[in-house]
Amino acid sequence: MIQLLFTLVFSEMALIVVFVFKTPFRKLVIMGLDKAKRGRGPIVLKTVAGTCFVLMLSTVYAALKIQRRWVDDGEVNPADQILLAKNLLEASLMGFSLFLALMIDRLHHYIRELRIRRKTMEAVKKQSRNFEDGKPPVSEEIKALEAETSSLHKRIQQLESHLEEKSKEASSAEANAIALKKQSEGFLLEYDRLLEENQNLRSQLQSLDRRLSHSNSKKII
Repeated sequence: MIQLLFTLVFSEMALIVVFVFKTPFRKLVIMGLDKAKRGRGPIVLKTVAGTCFVLMLSTVYAALKIQRRWVDDGEVNPADQILLAKNLLEASLMGFSLFLALMIDRLHHYIRELRIRRKTMEAVKKQSRNFEDGKPPVSEEIKALEAETSSLHKRIQQLESHLEEKSKEASSAEANAIALKKQSEGFLLEYDRLLEENQNLRSQLQSLDRRLSHSNSKKII
């Protein structure tokens, strides 16, 4: 375990040294870290760091437990001294490796930000040089954008006129619908009136039929 931790610490120190000096190997390391931080890489790295942190805490707790035993017993055991030194060394190496991993992450982030800013500064300088030379950049793109905006304005005007026509048609259709609704209401009222007259006429006919039948019965008698 101690040999593995020493290897990890020295590897992280070597990576920090590579980050400090500008060499072709630094580009490879940066590309490797970029790939490691994509996809599930950050989750795996956080899991490994969390596991290492939990192991460090357990090692520190074991060292404190040994010291507590010395206080309770009042005797110092050579085996406990060796275990205490081993636990302290492991905890120190794990803590130092976590600190170096954090330093590597921050250095990678700052170097990447510095490269992005340098690229943007170079692009701005190129554009300023083009302006100074009297050659405005992307003039063709500007003309194309202007033509596209003019065509879009025309299209908007056409759509607005089409919308006005549709709104007029909709308003006329709504007025026709209202007129038809009123006409249908009038028809319904007329139908109700005719139905009532029909019922009245039927009642009158029934009453006449009764009278006639009654008069006929009297004559027969």
